[in-house]
Amino acid sequence: MKTTKIEWTDTTWNPVTGCTKLSAGCQNCYAEVMARRLCAMGVEKYSNGFNLRLHEDVLGEPLKWKKSHTIFVNSMSDLFHKDVPFSYVDKVMKTIESSPQHRYQLLTKRAERMFEYFKDKSIPENAWLGVTVENQASKFRIDFLRQLKASVLFLSCEPLLEDLGVLNFENIDWVIVGGESGSKARPMSGDWVLNIKNQCEKQNVAFFFKQWGTWGADGEKRSKKANGKLLEGKIYQAKPEIKPLRISNRQLTLL
Repeated sequence: MKTTKIEWTDTTWNPVTGCTKLSAGCQNCYAEVMARRLCAMGVEKYSNGFNLRLHEDVLGEPLKWKKSHTIFVNSMSDLFHKDVPFSYVDKVMKTIESSPQHRYQLLTKRAERMFEYFKDKSIPENAWLGVTVENQASKFRIDFLRQLKASVLFLSCEPLLEDLGVLNFENIDWVIVGGESGSKARPMSGDWVLNIKNQCEKQNVAFFFKQWGTWGADGEKRSKKANGKLLEGKIYQAKPEIKPLRISNRQLTLL
C-alpha cells in the first residue's frame, strides 16, 4: 500500500485507470500527466497511457490492508465513466462492502451516472460519495448527489475556476476547495474561496481548504509548496461528521 500526498485522504486505490475530458476542470488533468509519465517509465499498469483500462487484478488489494484507512477510489480515473460497466462497479462495491474497516471516497464528475447506479441500491456505510464542482456550469452535479443517502456526501471544488455564487448545501456534509497546480494552472481568487467558506459556516458544513496551488493568495505565481494553504492566516481543514445509517422500508435513511 502506498500513501498519498492528497491531504484529505490516506491512500489511493485504482481498480480503473485512464479517462476522457468532460468539463473545464479536466483541461490540465494531473492524472493524465502522471499516467503518461508512468507509461514512459515502463510501468505496466499504465502501458496504455491515459486510455481507460479496468484492473481486475487489484480489486482485492484493500482486503489485505488490516489497519483502517480512508481510501480515495480511482485517483487516476473516474469510476462512473461511461465505459466502465456497472457490472464492474458492482465488483468494486463488493470490495468496499467486504472491508468495513476502511472508508472509501468515490469522487466523480459524472454525477448523473453515479446517481443512476445508486438510486435503487443500498449504499455501503463506509462509502463516501462526492462530485467535483469547479465552476457554475457544474453546479447541477450537486442536485444529483444530494438525492443519494450515503453516510457522507461531499464536494470537491478543485480546481476552483470561478466564483460559484449562491450554493445550496442541503444534505452535503463536506466541501473541499483548492487551486490548480502545474505550469498551465489557472489562477484562483481568494474571494471565491471565502464565498464558499462563509456559506459552509452558515449551513453547518465542514470546510476543507487544501491549497492555493500555483497562484498564491497575492496573485503571484510560484511553487505550490511556497504558496501553502493558509486562508486569511489560518488553516481550515475540517473533516465531516460521520453519521450512522439505518435500514427503513428497505431503503437507507440517515439517522
